[in-house]
Amino acid sequence: MRVATGLSVLVLGAGGIGHAVVSSLEGGIGRVDPFRDMKNRPEGGHGTNLLLVGTDGRDTITKAEKKKYRLGGAPCHCTDTIMLVHLSADRQRASVVSLPRDSYAEMPAHTDRTTGKHHKSHPVKLNAAYAEGGPTLTVRTVENMTKVKIDHYLEVDFTSFMKTVDAVGGVKICTARPMKDSYTGLNLPAGTHELDGGQALQYVRSRHVDVAADLGRMERQQKFMAALIKRATSSGVLLNPVKFQQVSGSVLGSVRADKGFGTEEMLALGKAMKDFGPASSEFASVPIGNPSFPVKGIGSTVQWDAKKAKKLFQALRDDKPLAPAKPKPKPAAGPQQQQPPAKLVDVAPKDVRVQVYNGTPKDGLGRTVDEALRATGFTTTEAPLNGEVRELKRTLVEYDPRWDRSAKSLATALPGSELKAVKGQGPQMRVTVGADFTKVQPVKAETRQTGEFGTVRGDEVVCP
Repeated sequence: MRVATGLSVLVLGAGGIGHAVVSSLEGGIGRVDPFRDMKNRPEGGHGTNLLLVGTDGRDTITKAEKKKYRLGGAPCHCTDTIMLVHLSADRQRASVVSLPRDSYAEMPAHTDRTTGKHHKSHPVKLNAAYAEGGPTLTVRTVENMTKVKIDHYLEVDFTSFMKTVDAVGGVKICTARPMKDSYTGLNLPAGTHELDGGQALQYVRSRHVDVAADLGRMERQQKFMAALIKRATSSGVLLNPVKFQQVSGSVLGSVRADKGFGTEEMLALGKAMKDFGPASSEFASVPIGNPSFPVKGIGSTVQWDAKKAKKLFQALRDDKPLAPAKPKPKPAAGPQQQQPPAKLVDVAPKDVRVQVYNGTPKDGLGRTVDEALRATGFTTTEAPLNGEVRELKRTLVEYDPRWDRSAKSLATALPGSELKAVKGQGPQMRVTVGADFTKVQPVKAETRQTGEFGTVRGDEVVCP
């Protein structure tokens, strides 16, 4: 949730007058000392590690905003979002790892900042570390769990989050299915949406959209961050010092950072990351062993997969990418037409089986459609047939009602096609091509996870 403001400050450093502007803004950042008196810390690796923390602070939110965005109730003074960001040593990549707030954690021995009582090491949910010991105990707990040394700490509350989004002019979010959460008030139909700060807060906080709960929410937060990076790096805010200073002055008023993250550090990173964008970022979540691990006196927690998590954090320490390398595109033979951007669908094309029929007198049309559907990822039979009707005007997609989501993905790839439910047809879709056929629209699944850590790149999850 914090990358946008951080990147805004960093990228500005690439400008000739960046130092003066950043220096004037630094005074508005709240300072904390999360590394005070810390001992026996992990060894530092290559690159830079930042702990980004989103708290549920809502003291400066108006009554109207609390009502509109369902922000009532007393805050728990705990961390609502926890992300570990690794900036590679060559400043060409940012690896963002989400840490579930309900993760099972062994909190180090400490003194409670509220009661003054000393506690021995004990099991908790990860987000409780902030409530008991603030930034310092949060950093200690994360370092103890990941064995990754934290170099910098950034913290934002609800107000700062909304201001950041509004400052860059909102963000564009695409969803293949309707999203509704009565707890946050989120109500988005399928499609493309421009979210302002309040709506964006609803989007990243919603955890009752589907059965994935917090884990699904983390995916949406990652998708949102990629969209925010895209807007911040392409909107011109970062390249216009006057505009940047105007919008950032209010944003940074409720941000807190460690004392060591000052002007010189921001500028050095900014100069190295001047060409940073969504394709430079990759997002992963800690591998989960048991999403509902019961702990006496605490309740249900999220237990990590110890072996896979250890491997993930070792990759961060070794400064290695989490996503597999992208295959190099094959050189095209002859002039090529530019492909339209892929539309988002609920079910990945590879999971949809299709039999194509030619419903027109035009020879070879079935073959053309079969090959085009296969090219965009659908699992076709590669053996198109002639349809019973050879004068069909409108392309028809027949499907079993049990596979209605798959049918909608296929219909999206065939603009203007008609959907017809056929009970008992089974999982294979039946496409009869009509005279109205013009093209196959490229489509892709809303979330495409790759590699052993379920990693996605920023440019894969932003709107096409």
